[in-house]
Amino acid sequence: MKHLFLEHPASVGESYWQHMGQAMRFGILLCLTGFACLFHGLLPFLFKDTGSKNITRLHEMMVTHRHRHHSDENADALIKAEPLT
Repeated sequence: MKHLFLEHPASVGESYWQHMGQAMRFGILLCLTGFACLFHGLLPFLFKDTGSKNITRLHEMMVTHRHRHHSDENADALIKAEPLT
């Protein structure tokens, strides 16, 4: 049962608590962005670029984090693949 809580966070290089914090941070920002978009739909002069800026920001955070983690994995794989001389 424990692996259900730890497998995915470990796969992205985080502890359970780190992953929970990141996921909650993203979730809250997505909810706020959604509300800003709804208000913008009703009142187009409000939150003109909030949605696009926040989505871009979240994407960059995810891709940067994912890229860093996979780079570490690739480096580990290269180190393991090199024969000892």
